[in-house]
This record gives sequence, structure tokens and C-alpha cells, in this order.
Amino acid sequence: MTYEEARRLFPVLEHVAYFNAGTFGPLSRATMDAVAEQQGRDLEEGRIGTAYYERVLGLRGDLRSSLGRLVGCDAAQIALTSSTTDGCNIVLAGLGLTPADEIVTTSEEHFGLLGPLHVSGARVIVAAPDPDAILAAVTARTKLIAVSQVLWTTGQILPVLELRERSGLPVLVDGAQSVGAIPVDGRGLDFLTISGQKWLCGPDATGALVVADPDRLRIARPSYFAQASHTRDGTFVPRDGAQRFEPNWIPGPSLAGLLAALAQAPEWRFERAYALAERLRDLLAPVAELVTPDPRATLVAFRPAGRTAADVVAALADRGVLVREIPGTGLVRASVGWWSNEDDVDRLVAGLA
Repeated sequence: MTYEEARRLFPVLEHVAYFNAGTFGPLSRATMDAVAEQQGRDLEEGRIGTAYYERVLGLRGDLRSSLGRLVGCDAAQIALTSSTTDGCNIVLAGLGLTPADEIVTTSEEHFGLLGPLHVSGARVIVAAPDPDAILAAVTARTKLIAVSQVLWTTGQILPVLELRERSGLPVLVDGAQSVGAIPVDGRGLDFLTISGQKWLCGPDATGALVVADPDRLRIARPSYFAQASHTRDGTFVPRDGAQRFEPNWIPGPSLAGLLAALAQAPEWRFERAYALAERLRDLLAPVAELVTPDPRATLVAFRPAGRTAADVVAALADRGVLVREIPGTGLVRASVGWWSNEDDVDRLVAGLA
């Protein structure tokens, strides 16, 4: 697939420069065709009967396998969710933490992780987003390190496997801004959350949780998918693998759409996106206050000169360039994906003049 062929997958790119995959990735024709095909079957055939359930359960199994291959993990370690926050809540509820326990996180986390941390029962210790600072915050009471692999504010990459190895503690990795944006290897990580609708360009409310050792995490919020069998008093035998943690029924059209989105991603996607993000940084440096963490992913954050972030976001939208503001920071964030091109980058920079 060439760069030009890749862009033609996404109709929205015919009209705008789309830099919002950190919230919602662009939808492709193939993704929506897969959604429509499954919805058509539901419409014509109904959502009942053995054939229907076998079809949807088959899609669930295919999606676990596809996501497992993406992050180097076994399908049995994948639980399907509706968001990364789902995954965070599943893990933190299952760990059974108490006020005597501590969790170390960073000052740059999204509420999708922070909210579950707050209600976990443990004391939350906030450190600067630096490996040494994170490890320095670890005490004898620390039971978990919970951080993003890519910070949603600046695009900084945290060395999550190094944190695991140096601390010897379980690590919960929020992969909302990493999986699909940069190469991610889930091996060696205890827990990794995945967003389907962001960098993977899937339908809304899709995602997954990687659990390295499902037998070591308690099922704290059982759904129907938790059990292989149960008795009348609710006693149940857990399903094998991480699917025991799956919190809900995901519609067949959404499953098919995410499978199609995963299948369309080209092999060169990570290198292309990174090169374009670096081009954008180079062009922004003379005209804005650029945030340049090291190492960094394909989120580009900057403070505009002489205008508020909200004003710049609105002005760029008027010119067909879609970016977003990071609330409370004064930052504008551009999410550069493999579907972007040089013209998109140039349009963004020109819009700041």
C-alpha cells in the first residue's frame, strides 16, 4: 500500500487535515463497510439463535487473536472492553487494595486512569513523569505502578518495561496513546489497556485489556462472560484466560469494524507517522513554544504565540485543520498518524500565521 492509497481509505481526509487520533481516529471505508455488513445481517436475520451467537462469539475470538498479535501477547491474555478506563477499573478492583497500600503514578495522567486510581482504596502517590522520579516514589507499601506509556499531554514515552524490571512491582500501563501509534510489546507487562477508537481507527467504545496472568487477578466485577458455569447461588467456575474479565456485550458491528481497521494498517505505519510528527515539530519550532520530550511519540504539543490554545483550535478548524486543546495546560495537541501527509502538516503550520 502506498501513502496515497492509504489516504484514500479515509473519506474525511478529502475535506480536512485530521490530527485528532488521540481522541478519535479517522474511520475508513473498509471499517464502515464491515460495520454495515454486520448491521445488515442483524436487521435481516435478527439477533437471536445459535447462528447469531456463534457469529458474534466468533468475532470476539478473532478480535482477541488480532489484538494479541498486535502487542505480542497470546489471545488468552486478552479481554475485550469498551475503553481503556474499563481496563483500569477491572485491574484496580481486582487487586483488592487497601488504605495501607500505595500506587505510584505521574502528574500527567488522564482521568481515565486517575479516576480508577482514586477509588481503588489505595493511597495514590504522584511523581513527575520521569523514570527516576517514579522509582524514587516507590516505598515498601507500593503495590502497583500505574502510568501511561505515552503521555496524552505531551507525547512523552515512558519506559514501562524498565519500570517493571527495576521496581519488581506490577505495572498497569495505560496504552490509550501508544497502541497503534508506536510499536508496543506487551510481553513482560502485567496489565496493558488498549483503545480501539483512537490510533487503531476502530468504532466507538471498543478496546481491550491485556492480563499477563489471569489467574492472579481476582474477578471483582463479573459479567456473564466471567463464568464457564454457575450455580443458583451465584457460585461460578471462571472461564479460562482473560476473557473472564470482559465487562459487557460488544455489538457484532463494532467487533467487525475494529477487525477491519486492524487489517488495513500498513507495515510502514509507525515510521511514516513518526517522520511526519518530526517534520511538524521542525516547522513549529520557529513559530510556537514547542514541547519536545525525549523519547517521544507522534503526539505533538505546543503553546501558540500571542493567542490562547482555544482560539487557535477554533481558527484552525475554520481552515479545515482539526486539532484539540489540552484543558488547563495552554497546549494545542496534534495527533499525527500514518494517514497524514506533508500537505496536512504544512496546512497546520500555515494556519498559525
